[in-house]
Amino acid sequence: MAVFLVGGNAEAWCPFGGVEALYTYAREGNLVCSLGVSNFYILGGVLLSVLLLRRAFCGYVCPIGAISEWLQAAARRLRIRPRRVPYGLDRVLALLKYAVLGVILYFTWRAGELVFRGYDPCYALLSRHGEDITFWAYVVSGAILLISLFVKVPFCRWLCPLAAVFTPFSRVGLMRIKRNPDACTDCGACSRVCPMGIRVHTHANVTAARCTACLECVAVCPTRKRGALTWGLPRHLDRRGPLAVTSGPWPQAALIAIMLLCIGAAVAATYTFPLPSFVQTRGTAPATTATLYVNIEGVTCRGSANLLTYFLERDDDLEIPGYLKIEAWPGPGASAVHITYDPSQTTPEAIRNAIKQPYFDLVINQFRVSPFQITEP
Repeated sequence: MAVFLVGGNAEAWCPFGGVEALYTYAREGNLVCSLGVSNFYILGGVLLSVLLLRRAFCGYVCPIGAISEWLQAAARRLRIRPRRVPYGLDRVLALLKYAVLGVILYFTWRAGELVFRGYDPCYALLSRHGEDITFWAYVVSGAILLISLFVKVPFCRWLCPLAAVFTPFSRVGLMRIKRNPDACTDCGACSRVCPMGIRVHTHANVTAARCTACLECVAVCPTRKRGALTWGLPRHLDRRGPLAVTSGPWPQAALIAIMLLCIGAAVAATYTFPLPSFVQTRGTAPATTATLYVNIEGVTCRGSANLLTYFLERDDDLEIPGYLKIEAWPGPGASAVHITYDPSQTTPEAIRNAIKQPYFDLVINQFRVSPFQITEP
């Protein structure tokens, strides 16, 4: 909704962006362009939801999963019978997502850029055909859509790199489907309807990491009113009796409420505790330091923030030897920048002049005109 109605930046709120940016931020103190610390917060909120609800994020929030489900519904109307993938083959294909995750992270961390963005079907959808989208993004998207007519949520089951990240957290998730063998008739309807290929009717507790808490198994159970299948806390925590809820509107409402609470907390934390997305230090800080707080126009991404450091580290007559650290929040318009310095060696006015005035770059043998304009916070 934010993407299509208000033109929001989807990448800044993508949990997988937090995974992609983690290495670069930890090593260099900056983020890949188009990402922000909001990616870390939303990743944390989503992982919290996974610890509580398993992979409910995949079943209730992911746009690729939603489109796959819509296509399955359309296929039923068109009388296209879904193909059942043998259980053993399904488990082998599920390993592909770990290979996809490894390849993406390796090349992203090595290049310092979102090298697979142009091939990402989710980005192709949410970016409203971004300028760096390639033809192959639509080939991948088309293949996923076509296969979704015949196989339930193929991307989510076998290829999604975020699902690979979720697996260790979802494996120890709190909420689960519980089966009462005394009420269960072993009809297998729950297993046949499961979009993730889980053999629900063979488990007393469904603790599979791939469970998306869609509750379709509960909804289709012919003896659910007798408690054959319920969703809720594990039995050893359910000390006050059967707290698990059934397939009516309350369980879905409870699940969605928990999901929204986790995501809402992540969004609130992003604005309450805004961490800088670009940090660079130089030298050893003395006992006494000072910080200049300014807003600077022209600091829009990691590249322009790096350019700003060139002006701060200049070696001409406007050199500022007391410059120690820069923290920046790159973005459109005037971006907040905090510059820490040694007050015994330089002054705020000297720092401002170093940022605004051109300098002669001996490496390229020409003057660099400053693209930055300073305003006070």
